[in-house]
Amino acid sequence: MINTRPVELLAPAKDLFCGKEAILHGADAVYIGAPKFSARSAAGNSIDDIHILCEFAHLYQAHVYVALNTILMDGELKEVEQMIRQIHDAGADALIVQDMGITRLDIPPIPLHASTQTDNCLPEKVEFLWKAGFSRIILARELSLKEIQTIVRRVPGASLEVFVHGSLCVCYSGRCYLSAALFGRSANRGACAQCCRLPYAMIDANDNVIIKKKHLLSLKDMNRSENLEALLKAGVTSLKIEGRLKDVSYVKNTVAYYRKKLDALFASNPIYYRSSVGQSTYTFEPQLAKSFNRGFTSYMLHGRDMDITSFDTPKFVGEPVGIVKRQDTFVTIANDEGGLFNAQINNGDGLTFFNSQGELEGFRVNRVASNRIFLQNGQTIKPGTLLYRNYDHAFETLLSKPSAERKIGVTLEWTDCPDGFTLTMTDETDARVIIVRSFTKDIARVPQDNTIRKQLAKLGNTPFITIKIIISMSNDYFVPSFLLNEMRRDATEQLLVVRRTRYARIPINIPADETKVVFPMKQLDFTANISNHKAEAFYKKYDAEILEPAFETQNVKAFAHKTDTQRFKVFKQIAEHSLHENTPLMVTKHCLCYSMGWCPVHQKTMSPYHEPYYLIYKDIRLRLTFDCKKCQMYVSISPEK
Repeated sequence: MINTRPVELLAPAKDLFCGKEAILHGADAVYIGAPKFSARSAAGNSIDDIHILCEFAHLYQAHVYVALNTILMDGELKEVEQMIRQIHDAGADALIVQDMGITRLDIPPIPLHASTQTDNCLPEKVEFLWKAGFSRIILARELSLKEIQTIVRRVPGASLEVFVHGSLCVCYSGRCYLSAALFGRSANRGACAQCCRLPYAMIDANDNVIIKKKHLLSLKDMNRSENLEALLKAGVTSLKIEGRLKDVSYVKNTVAYYRKKLDALFASNPIYYRSSVGQSTYTFEPQLAKSFNRGFTSYMLHGRDMDITSFDTPKFVGEPVGIVKRQDTFVTIANDEGGLFNAQINNGDGLTFFNSQGELEGFRVNRVASNRIFLQNGQTIKPGTLLYRNYDHAFETLLSKPSAERKIGVTLEWTDCPDGFTLTMTDETDARVIIVRSFTKDIARVPQDNTIRKQLAKLGNTPFITIKIIISMSNDYFVPSFLLNEMRRDATEQLLVVRRTRYARIPINIPADETKVVFPMKQLDFTANISNHKAEAFYKKYDAEILEPAFETQNVKAFAHKTDTQRFKVFKQIAEHSLHENTPLMVTKHCLCYSMGWCPVHQKTMSPYHEPYYLIYKDIRLRLTFDCKKCQMYVSISPEK
């Protein structure tokens, strides 16, 4: 017998509407922000909306996970404790958390998922979290397939989640403190200022300019759609799409794309099956290139890859659609020479191009005729310029309407009984209801088979679709349409109740004997993000020595509402008293030496410039250091040269 295992496609939900659409378009689970304390502070949701989403998702045996993944201050713990009880009562299936203080609160038995912000890179760390009672561990995006396989071998029973699509933070998740240091906005508190998307100049120790004004810390977006089977073979449980701030068209398109990819994979490989039920159908053909992205990368999955950065712009450039041949009051584009482009430009499309300064510009198409695009007054685009489309009006119009249905297959069986008729409705999970009605049975004048099938198949806007209708009457009795419709409606309503009643909540992972569990790191600095006494108690329970509390407890208030120059002075004062010299505030696998072709390990070349290197943005000065043994780059603030 083949050992099969379920696979979860996990989608983001900015709000209730996005969450429902993610389910309709094929997600097996969604994650949504709590009312407060989620790592996207702009994406909070009410308890009522979470409850409604749970009711909807559970019809399809889909799960709802609530992100409560900021670090917490002591004064917030009581509020969080109460909020978790409300989230549990609303029907949520799990909490995504990074603050270990939550494990010490008086909360109901709700599964906890260790956020990627808990720095889940090492097999020892994943094993610890699993033994400490976490029901799932969300792995760092930087891990390769081999590293994931090593973790699976170390913790064979653990539920592991990996990102497969969406925006990439340049630093290891939970290890970025630049936003807090430079702007008083903590990424660990859901208010990241996205320092990695700023334009920087790069200079060397002698002030030689290496690069002028490029987005040197900006990465492309992850796209592992061609690596799904490899990830499943490696042993992961859940495939996650990033994007709790993305709009609903992004969610629809991306979820539908991955759903179709996974369904095709399952059809050819019976080892895997989806973890929820119901089949989705679409009014559009999903295309990842049409939704926001900064270009795509599989990001370290198969080792170092040169093409992971988006140095030119952190914005959505779009699909290439043609090259400008000439300009007048319009531009003429070549859109089909050599089969390179095959795009029909329409009124309302958004087009972009890089100007002579290398900056991205864009405009909305107001009028187009054949391959002529009429420009706005005063607009110029040089011949030879490559045009892109980052807004496809026709595609977005499709997505702005109802664009998917998700149906659970049912079998209906119509029979007669001694004093009337019986309708049995059974869904694809074997949930079943039986409706019996007393009714006088008279022999029909005309055959009833077609009438019965026609009326029973009318499942309309319900979550169900007819797979089979079985008619087994002892005689061809007359059955009026109103009776068929009434019994079908009753069966449908009761089956919905049965499905909700049968839904089983996920059990929690029972922690191992704490005397046999030890935290793998003996000493913890500010990067452990310990910001409250409950979190302190957690780590001390597992024999870890806390050297210093979270960066945010020391520094954020000191940096807030100050100019860049003032912040540098404050940072220097704090560094002298609480942080080590040149403390890295960003640790990343992205390496600018490698990007420039100067890696002594992989590329066997040396830089023509002198270290240390610096990144300059306005008054901000960042120092770069490199650990070639660990293959990492460190970014720290450099107030003075």
